[in-house]
Order: sequence, then C-alpha cells, then structure tokens
Amino acid sequence: MWVYFGTPRNQPGMSMTARNILFIMADQLRYDYLSCAGHPHLHTPNIDRIANEGVRFSQAYVQSPVCGASRMCYYTGRYMQSHGAVWNGVPLKVGEMTLGDYLRPLGLRTALVGKTHMRADTEGMARLGIEPNSPIGTLVTQCGFEPWARDDGLHARGPEGWYDPGSEDAPYQHYLRNLGYNSDNPWHDFANSARDANGEQLSGWLMQHCDQPAAVPNEHSETPWTTREAMAFMADAGDNPWCLHLSYIKPHWPYIVPEPYHKLYGAEHVLPAVRNEAERADPHPVYGAFMNHRSSQAFARDGVREHVIPAYMGLIKQLDDQIGELLDFMESQGRLDDTLIVFTSDHGDFLGDHWLGEKDLFHNPSAKVPMLIRDPSPEADASRGTVCDALVESIDLAATFVEVAGGRDQSHRIEGRSLVPWLHNSKPDTWREHVFSEYFYGLFPSGTALHGDAVDDARLYMVFDGRFKLMHAPEMPPMLFDLESDPDELIDLGRDPAHADTCEQLMAALHAWGLRESQRQTKSTEQLLAMRGKSQRCGVNIGYWEKDEIADPAVRNKLG
Repeated sequence: MWVYFGTPRNQPGMSMTARNILFIMADQLRYDYLSCAGHPHLHTPNIDRIANEGVRFSQAYVQSPVCGASRMCYYTGRYMQSHGAVWNGVPLKVGEMTLGDYLRPLGLRTALVGKTHMRADTEGMARLGIEPNSPIGTLVTQCGFEPWARDDGLHARGPEGWYDPGSEDAPYQHYLRNLGYNSDNPWHDFANSARDANGEQLSGWLMQHCDQPAAVPNEHSETPWTTREAMAFMADAGDNPWCLHLSYIKPHWPYIVPEPYHKLYGAEHVLPAVRNEAERADPHPVYGAFMNHRSSQAFARDGVREHVIPAYMGLIKQLDDQIGELLDFMESQGRLDDTLIVFTSDHGDFLGDHWLGEKDLFHNPSAKVPMLIRDPSPEADASRGTVCDALVESIDLAATFVEVAGGRDQSHRIEGRSLVPWLHNSKPDTWREHVFSEYFYGLFPSGTALHGDAVDDARLYMVFDGRFKLMHAPEMPPMLFDLESDPDELIDLGRDPAHADTCEQLMAALHAWGLRESQRQTKSTEQLLAMRGKSQRCGVNIGYWEKDEIADPAVRNKLG
C-alpha cells in the first residue's frame, strides 16, 4: 500500500502545467546517436517526436560520467561532491532527499520501472533503526521511488557471486523463467547471449558475438519488457497524478540485440572514429592511463568498432520503436495531453573515439547527453520544435519537476535550476555561465597506476563555458579544449603557454564552484532571512549597556 499526500496544483481540466511526469532515461546513450541530433544513418522518429513537440537542449551535461554517480545527481538534483555517492555501489546516504521526497508531498505518485543503480545505505539505516521492509525503509532502499518494477539490468555473476545483490530474484529474471527460459541466470544465458549453429551458448560479454541475435525474440528482450511494465503502471495509476521514472538498461553493454535489430546496420553505417595519432603521442597522465584500460584497448583494435557499433545502433533502434509503442499507448489513454515527457541518458559511450572505450572521461561522447523535453501546456507552444543552446546540467531536472508539480523553491537543497522558463520560451534574466562534472577513478587500473592506495587522490573535474572545456586533475597539468576551433576535442591546449590565461580563468570558476554553499539543507534562504533578529525578539540581548540602547520597544519593555 502506497500513501500519497498533499494536493497537486493542477487538477483535471487545468492547463497551466502537466499533471504527470514521465522521466525516461536510456543507459549509455550518446547525445549524437539520434537522428534529431544529426546521425546520418540511425533514424529515431519516435524519440525525435519528443524533440519536435518540445525542446531539444543541445548543451546538456551530466555531473558525473558513470552510471551510479550520474543517476544520484539526477535523482537528488545535487552535484556528486554534495551527495557523496561517487561510484557504482557507493550508497546514497540515508537522509539525502530524492525526487520521491520532493514530489510525493505535492500529490504525485513517484514510481520506478527499470534501473537506478542505487545502493542502499544499510549501515545508516541500521544505525537509525529503519527496517528495510518497512514503508519508509522501502523508499530509502529504492532511492525514494515506489519500485513498480525495479530491475538494474546488470545481472552478472562471477566466482565471487552476483555483481548486484538480489540479481537472481530480479523481476526480469522471473519474467524469463516464467516463459520457460530455464536457467539460474536467464538474463545472461538467453537475453544477453546468442547461440551458434550447434546450439552452444555465445556469451554477450564477448564482443566478437555482438553480430549474432540474442537468444530471445524481440518481445521477450529487456527493452520491450520495460515498456510493458511502464504501460502497466500508467494503467494502474489511472487519473491520479504521477511521476514515472522509466529507466531502460540499453544500449548499455553487453552489446547484443535480438532479431531483426542485430542485422539492421553494418560496417558501412559506422561513422569514422573521432581520433588521431597526436592524441597518443604525449597524452595527459590520466588520459594516457585511461587509454590503457581493457575497453579502450579493445576499441582501438582494427575492426572492433565496425563489428560492435552496428549492435549498439540496433539497440537504439529497438529503443526508438518501443518509445513509439509507449507514445501511441499514452495518446490512446489521453496521457499525452497532461504529461511532461523527458528523454535523456545517464552518460554516453566513447565507442573508440579518442582511443577510449566505455565512458568515464569528459569528452563530449561521454559527458554530453541527449535532453529532450515535451511540455503539453499551452505556455510551451511557442517553443515547440526548437533547439536551446543554453548550458544545461542533469541536476536541472529535479528543479524542473518540482516547479512543474507546483512545489516551492528548493534551492537550499537542489543545486540545479528549473528549465521551465526555456520550455515556455522565456529566457531567464540570468543563467549559468559554466557547467561542471566530476569523476572518481580510484577503483580503476588507472587509479592504481597513478595513485596506488591513495584512492582519494583519483579525482577529476570538468568545467565548460560553452567554448573552452577544462579537465582538472589535482597535482597535474590541465587538459584544455577549444570547441570553437576544435569541436572534436582532438587538440589538448592545457600545456600551451598561450592558453595559460584561459586555464586560469576556468580554474577560478572551478574554485568558486568548489566554495559554494552545498551542505545547508534544513533551512531555506527565506527561512534564514526570517530568523534575523529572532533571538533578540525571544529575549536574548547581548552587548547592551543600558535599556535605552534597545531600538525595539517591545523588546525593551520586556526587560522591565
């Protein structure tokens, strides 16, 4: 039983803003692998529809380019440095407010279908006496969401057991077993593996197999299952206001996709790698260490990109088809008329660009994400189909959702800024001049190679002003890219004396950001202003010699 309290601002029939919020997130989807962003071969008409009927934010950046830390920024509206969940498996501390904590008091049922990559702070819960299976404990362990169908979708298992506790009993695992996929890990053995001509299993973990179809039909694979769960939630919610976080696991690896998507694209559809030999000649120490990661070495091999990227594109095409199914369902139910729809991702994928695999560094293929928002309200009509080039951070969505739901300003907790003015074609009086991102690489081989056991030294920061992007590693020279003259980020200017002033200016911005007030969360600025002079009005009079020095007669008379 889920209890919702508070009164939403927008009742049926009102047209000021949306009553519902659909927050769609893909995993490891690059910003430029959509046709609305210019990909010449990958056509995504259904995702494009969200952009065509809303606003596409072309300069959106995540606050950390790795799954867990990035998602905690989205869910809290706070920078990684503020919430402290710096890596996959590092818990979000008990008491950190998330979207559910902000939206449920405003009357929105706030639920999850798919992935969060959040690990619960069980130690903190035990210290506070919070039972994990209690109503409050469930919300704490589920990142503030009602877990309609939480499935983090990485059900790997090795000699030391499961990567994610509970993977054996994940909803998608049960779904596959109920269909007759007999295995203790059907996620791997069927949905993320193929079969050879003799019926032998070909693991999707091995990229050589990614051109083979997954051993499940399309309708049994993860993305359609996730879509159906979202539809089931919407049907269950009826006309009651809701926020649904629909979080797809794909196109995150393993790079394997069912028929017919495995053969839609070939090597001729793979764009040339964005890289050159100069990048490997004398790289920044961190960049050089990242090039030595296994995934980077794999994507640097001849033929790997041409073999893998068609499967990555197939996963995206499958996702786009499912978004089409979802939008058609919502239209049939009248939900397009009252639902704010957001489509984004938690980070990108280098796919061999810059001699790198995976995500992790701050080049655009990794740290820049798609951000499409469709607001059904009449106020948004003037901005439909437009592209906004303002600097946007992932943490802005939390502030946006609170405003759409009719909530009060939460800037003492939420560090992002609402995007509603941009959606309503009303440029704010002021806007940020920089975006920031952070990364912790202490668990990587690069962290060991550069810092040994001093894991806290394995920190990276990014600051971008719309033209120059600076990447800072403490005690190391900066990396600097001029995206105006070098949009592909191929030329590191960080050690060029001619750009020392630019580096200094961006470091000053990073320093000012690091000194921001981020830990005062229990009192808003409005409440602090109301506290001014309250101690004297409550009888505390410090430093006065005689009564006549007290200006307030009510305070003065209380002294007798």
